Amino acid sequence: MSSPESSEVFDITIVGAGPTGLFGAFYAGMRGMRTKVLDALPQPGGQITALYPEKFIFDTPGFLSINGRDLVANLVKQTNRWGTVMALGQQAQKLAQVPLPGGEAGETCWAITSDEATHLTKAVVLAAGIGAFRPVKLKSESVDRFEGKGVEYFVTDLDVYRDKRILIVGGGDSAVDWALATEPLAESVTLIHRREGFRAHESSVEKMKASSVDVRVFYELRELQGDDQVQRAVIYDNRTDGDEVIDVDAVILALGFKADLGPIRQWGVETVGRRYIRVNNHMETNLPGVFAAGDLALQDGLDPLNLIVIGYAQATVAVNYAFTYVNPGAKVFPGHSSEKMAGAEEGESTPASAPAD
Repeated sequence: MSSPESSEVFDITIVGAGPTGLFGAFYAGMRGMRTKVLDALPQPGGQITALYPEKFIFDTPGFLSINGRDLVANLVKQTNRWGTVMALGQQAQKLAQVPLPGGEAGETCWAITSDEATHLTKAVVLAAGIGAFRPVKLKSESVDRFEGKGVEYFVTDLDVYRDKRILIVGGGDSAVDWALATEPLAESVTLIHRREGFRAHESSVEKMKASSVDVRVFYELRELQGDDQVQRAVIYDNRTDGDEVIDVDAVILALGFKADLGPIRQWGVETVGRRYIRVNNHMETNLPGVFAAGDLALQDGLDPLNLIVIGYAQATVAVNYAFTYVNPGAKVFPGHSSEKMAGAEEGESTPASAPAD
């Protein structure tokens, strides 16, 4: 759905169309809030769509496993039942309080200025994940030479790796997950990691070690070779500095990402480091009516747990308290979902301020 004129004031605007933002939009719709979702990417799904749409996710309740693409599709379908407006392909640049159009003297709302329009809203939920992110790269001319010619940092289509000889570099969740995902269809998969311990989930590591993946610890990448496409990799044992040349058709560098809040850092919200926004137990920031949820939200006294399920819970808290900000005197507790959804399931009208699909 295209974005309406900027003069329309929404009850709540969620910045970020990843799982946290999409679930928050669904919950806002269930509470009868006129809802908009704003995201810099042209498609919903956030990091999942951009980085690992084919990766299987195992810690989403109700699913033994579900790949990222299907999870996003389900979340979008869930969100759309309330007529949520999606403003995609627009990076939020500025946030400012402005007079509420048609309101009483002194009444204000928030104006979010993107690179295309200004979006007016009574409440804001920041759910932009890790913010702007870019992959960590190796300082290697040979690697740079083969970027897009066999060297990739993101996997968006598993079938590209069918019958290929694959080298994966890294020891975190992404490296291990891609090893497991490509192993059934590749000719061979070799994973190298510079030390013995892995940062990935223990169960995934054990599954990888029991598979046909050739796992080499204490190994690093020295050089890539080939003509127009990568054909060989020179790897070395960092304990002995001894080289080994292996034939490869594809290299996946899963070395992590550098994240930054980007323009959000200039909005006046209290930040912690380069990627966190400080929130209280209501997921409120220091700005009135501005909340945060998901990977960028840091609650005092709690270590961050960057999990999708945590984002769902935080989005629910943020939306319910945003509801009371927009509707002073309203109850925080929304009632049970079975009660809220009963009318919609029976074909009755959706909540008053949320249009039907």
